[in-house]
Amino acid sequence: MAWGQIGCLVLLMFASFGTNGLRRRSKLGMLRPPLPNGASNPPDEWFTQLLDHFDPTNNQTWLQRYQVVTDYFTEGGPVFIMLGGEGPADSSWLVESNMVNYAKQYGALMFQIEHRYYGESHPTSDASTDNLVYLSSEQALADIAYFVVGMNVQYNLTSDTKWIAFGGSYSGNLAAWVRLKYPHLIHAAMSASGPVLAKVDFFEYMDVVRNSLGTCGQSCVKAVEMANRRFNQLLKKKSGQKTIDRLFKLCDPIDPTNQNDVWNLLESLADNFAVIVQYNKDNVGLPITIDTLCDIMTNKSMGSPLVRYATVNKLLMNIFGEDCVSYKYDEMIEELKETSWTSEGVSSGYRTWTYQTCTEFGYYQTSESKQEFFSNDFPLNFFLQQCSDIFGNKFTNKEIYEGAYRTNSIYGGLDLQATRIVYVHGTIDPWHALGITSTVVSESPAILINGTAHCANMYPPRSSDLPALKAARKEVGKLIGQWLQES
Repeated sequence: MAWGQIGCLVLLMFASFGTNGLRRRSKLGMLRPPLPNGASNPPDEWFTQLLDHFDPTNNQTWLQRYQVVTDYFTEGGPVFIMLGGEGPADSSWLVESNMVNYAKQYGALMFQIEHRYYGESHPTSDASTDNLVYLSSEQALADIAYFVVGMNVQYNLTSDTKWIAFGGSYSGNLAAWVRLKYPHLIHAAMSASGPVLAKVDFFEYMDVVRNSLGTCGQSCVKAVEMANRRFNQLLKKKSGQKTIDRLFKLCDPIDPTNQNDVWNLLESLADNFAVIVQYNKDNVGLPITIDTLCDIMTNKSMGSPLVRYATVNKLLMNIFGEDCVSYKYDEMIEELKETSWTSEGVSSGYRTWTYQTCTEFGYYQTSESKQEFFSNDFPLNFFLQQCSDIFGNKFTNKEIYEGAYRTNSIYGGLDLQATRIVYVHGTIDPWHALGITSTVVSESPAILINGTAHCANMYPPRSSDLPALKAARKEVGKLIGQWLQES
């Protein structure tokens, strides 16, 4: 099952599994950390934050995790801040990301701040629905503002010190939004793969998956469609259901009368393709690419399209150490109803991110597209009902839509009006469909990199990187230098 975000870090850090074997092949969009290079990561430090920045009568506080690197800082230099998103703030970003190269170039002090309710940043005693009321992008942006003010004092930074925010995926949104909301504190921002448009029915996600698979030939797309069609036909007969159980190594026999289980299974199998597309060749060590998928799906000697579809599933099962495919909807919901910080659903970030999709963003990657790549295998209602099933009946469809509407009203969606932001996206990445991919504000250019996936420009450069990716990194560095000269 995959929920809506986004971005560049897949849960812990690509897959995480519950105690019941529930698969966690997330295409949220979370920012995956770069591969370790053997260097020592900076230690965790803690900053005292207000629980509620918008209620002056509430004086409750909590400790927010952050890291700092001073190695490249020169007197009068800028400050670069990497913003955490919907997962733990991995300190390797301050050691091995492309931001480090910019820090060396411009003599920057570097921070990373972890998002409230993720990783080790726990504002409340648990993640119960009542306590999650303090989880929002607005509170997170205020956290950043208070942190900037606090670090200016702690490090004796002058009033003309320029802070530049970096983020990818959801934190790419935050980088753009913090520049919009707190321009007196944040001088400029780099927003990678940020889906700044909140959208409940994000059917375009699977459209991009389809188009990305098509880059290696339409025969690959057709084979996936044929396999999926055959799968749905087999579901209708007892003998077919047994074939599905055997081919796809299900943990429990499929019951076609349980619609939620069927939708969950169908989405899980679609995610085998979606998650590889999203992180295609992202240089963090994944052994599978779009080419791998297409090589299997177009190899007729391996059997029918359905058999090839099952072969892809087995390949991912082997990589993630799965003995069988767990797809039971009720088991998934029960896991996500757990509220302890140590529970799988909370520690991984799934419960908290799901809450944000229900209250702010939507981002539900449905099969409602007119292209019918996966038919109507996991419709919008499948995702909407999860909000009420996990968090209670007050999370109705109306509230979910109003939450996304409110987010776009506050930040501007694709018409975000702020200067000195560079928006970077890749054409392979499905999340670019909700991002700013062409320049809206002249002082905030958009860079769309042909052939790259999620947050590709944030990772350390490689000699094998596409020329367009190399050019994008160079252009971002040039813009940073230009903006640092502006008052």
